Amino acid sequence: MANAKSRIPDIQGWEGWDEYAPFYDWENAQTLARRDVPFWRRLALTAHGPVLELGCGTGRVSKPLARAGVDLVGIDRSAAMLARAVDARQKPRAPLRGVRARLVRGDIRSLPFADRTFAMVIAPYGILQSLVREADLVATLDSVGRVIDRGGTFGIDLVPDVPKWREYENRVQLRGRAGSRHLTLIESVRQDRRRGLTTFAQRYLERRNGATTEHRFELTFRTLTVPQMTARLERAGFVVERILGDYRGQPWDARADVWIIVATRRQ
Repeated sequence: MANAKSRIPDIQGWEGWDEYAPFYDWENAQTLARRDVPFWRRLALTAHGPVLELGCGTGRVSKPLARAGVDLVGIDRSAAMLARAVDARQKPRAPLRGVRARLVRGDIRSLPFADRTFAMVIAPYGILQSLVREADLVATLDSVGRVIDRGGTFGIDLVPDVPKWREYENRVQLRGRAGSRHLTLIESVRQDRRRGLTTFAQRYLERRNGATTEHRFELTFRTLTVPQMTARLERAGFVVERILGDYRGQPWDARADVWIIVATRRQ
């Protein structure tokens, strides 16, 4: 087997997300579905002030929170993801009249907001694991620490199974219809265990009106354990209050399907 370092080049964690945008909601509806949304809704409704969602993407989490009455700002670097969130908000079947929500294009490593703007910041579905460089994670935590109010809540969701994926090539993972399209996801996985990186190389075959178009992109995620993230949060000025093992609030252990950290900004 070739050296893993040579097979996973030096990449930026934001790469691939623009290309993923047309398929993101379809894929997650068949995998994650919306089982995490009630948790984030319950947490966000306890905030005494505005809430910031890091990596809001197509609005999968932010839109249900806004409909529930959360004063929410979502930020994402991907213009393509945000464009789909805006389109979805404008559909007649999903009106958001009177909802307090604002979507911003920006870099979570340098948040474009004033100090102490938010009562709560949330980072759902492993978004911090797309920060594949340590310096980027440190910059993001410091930036969150600046824009969140003292005593504010920071909720983080880590995906624990990223390093457990076996390497494989060109495996058909999903098939199905998405409106007038028929989609097939063909996926390959590469691991760089020395650097703690997992890369998902995705090929989407989109069939519409008898014509097939192929879309290729790669997404890379970093392995982060609960102790590693806890230590980084403490260095950034946070105190970890709770560590949960599922979206219903059960206690965490290393075998849990979900790793959720709820921390507060030091006074």
